[in-house]
Amino acid sequence: MPRPSRPEQLRALAEVLDEIAVSQLPSDRVVAACGEPGPVPASVARDGGRQAVLCHRLGRRLRELVLYGDVAEARERASRLLDYHHWMVQQALNLAFTCNPDDRTEAARLHLNGLGAPADELRRLRDRIRAQADTEAADDAL
Repeated sequence: MPRPSRPEQLRALAEVLDEIAVSQLPSDRVVAACGEPGPVPASVARDGGRQAVLCHRLGRRLRELVLYGDVAEARERASRLLDYHHWMVQQALNLAFTCNPDDRTEAARLHLNGLGAPADELRRLRDRIRAQADTEAADDAL
């Protein structure tokens, strides 16, 4: 199998990063809902479970991409940020649906308000990779 060109690598990475960026909003909502005062609805657990599975699948797709050099480095950065995204969803669910609630767990849960700065960083990485993919595709067309 021939090595994919740099523009092909960038396009493939950008496509997965686009999907990850779309997945962030529902995940952010799950994490924030887990931090709301009072009982957390069971629907949040179901939504969170779906988001955790999606994070896992997107991570697998990232790892399966055939990338080299700085494009592979960008994928590794994206993978670490997606792992954080996945971890936040799981931890928020663990805090919200603990079997042994206590004051410390409740205090931690009430501090949850979304995915935070790593989600912003992942979107910025996606924007940068998408711009590079578009630029290099345009350069190849000339």
